[in-house]
Amino acid sequence: MSNQDELLGEYKEHLLGVFGDPSLVLVSGEGVYVTDANGKRYLDLLAGIAVNALGHAHPAWVRAVSEQAGTLAHISNLFTSPGSIHLAEKLLEVTGAPEGSHVFFANSGSEANEAAFKLARRHGRAHPDAQGQPRTRVLALENSFHGRTMGSLALTAKAAYREPFEPLPAGVTHIPATAEALERALDDTVSAVIAEPVQGEAGVHGLPEGFLALARRLTRERGALLIVDEVQSGMGRTGAWLAATAQLPEGEFPDAVTFAKGLGGGFPVGAMLTAGPEVSALLGAGQHGTTFGGNPLAMAAGLATVTTLENENLLENARDVGAHLAQRLREVPGVDEVRQYGLLIGVDLVAENSEDTVAQRVVAAAREAGFILNATGPTTLRLAPPLIITAEQADTFVEALPQLLETVRAR
Repeated sequence: MSNQDELLGEYKEHLLGVFGDPSLVLVSGEGVYVTDANGKRYLDLLAGIAVNALGHAHPAWVRAVSEQAGTLAHISNLFTSPGSIHLAEKLLEVTGAPEGSHVFFANSGSEANEAAFKLARRHGRAHPDAQGQPRTRVLALENSFHGRTMGSLALTAKAAYREPFEPLPAGVTHIPATAEALERALDDTVSAVIAEPVQGEAGVHGLPEGFLALARRLTRERGALLIVDEVQSGMGRTGAWLAATAQLPEGEFPDAVTFAKGLGGGFPVGAMLTAGPEVSALLGAGQHGTTFGGNPLAMAAGLATVTTLENENLLENARDVGAHLAQRLREVPGVDEVRQYGLLIGVDLVAENSEDTVAQRVVAAAREAGFILNATGPTTLRLAPPLIITAEQADTFVEALPQLLETVRAR
């Protein structure tokens, strides 16, 4: 039995099985590669599910986290640190947030979306409906994923995630991403609309053209907030700081934006940005909080990530390498469709029948061949590599894919 097999056996014995059985024990990483407990190296095309924006062990990130760990790691939310102030300033700057905007730091995307849910509740009380009652409804989209904690789970559409834990917090209505559905559902009982500009967990699908712009206009007209979940799509992943930028008219901005994943470059960091002074005043002292959010160690990781994304022109790299990779994937026999937003890419494979699970089988075969990626459905692959990846590194997967498809078909 290999060292990895022994460790996986111990995992099954000691850890709660909420993630199923892991396939690998990873012990180190460098750049766009990771190494398992048996010493095998893999090209990481998933980056911890869009988290490791700078890849693994980036010198600037390691230096910042190491220096901070040797100085001050945690201080509680009774105090603050220079890092939280500087990272908040940087987030507001790179996103182009309007004057008077603020940032709340948490530890994950789910936590950031919990904060946004509470923001919507506060807005609903501050701006009652025509009968003088608090607005209690939130509109979320079909195929959405906003997290697994109880509030964020209520916002998430997938029944398989929701049903085992019902009753969930009430008041969430899931609608299709169509103009007709939005027009019909967005009345004066709605406090907020929440949407992902690119639905990553659903298979990397952008919103229909004009939908987010319509949501911005209607929420303004009807007194609701527009909350944009950029947990997976933000921080350069799609080639821009905000994926919503490409979908909103120039000069427009959401009322709140949530971040996580790539923000910390591998360290747990989440954030909610509130746009302008009115929205930022909705949550007051004591109305929300977190023990670890904004701790100096996380802030050092976040600041190193954002500044390195800027200094190394990695948003441009995401656009260029993403476009190159997508085009090459479209030329592979057996690929049905490719959806590309920077370095967030969904690849639909040709299915032989309605029960074909070709994507899951390709993931397993790719792992054997030294590539890490994942499947978001029976026939859909998701690629979200580190933003430092080169076209040459990405090409090694494209060149291997025809053989991987042939292998799984033969099996």
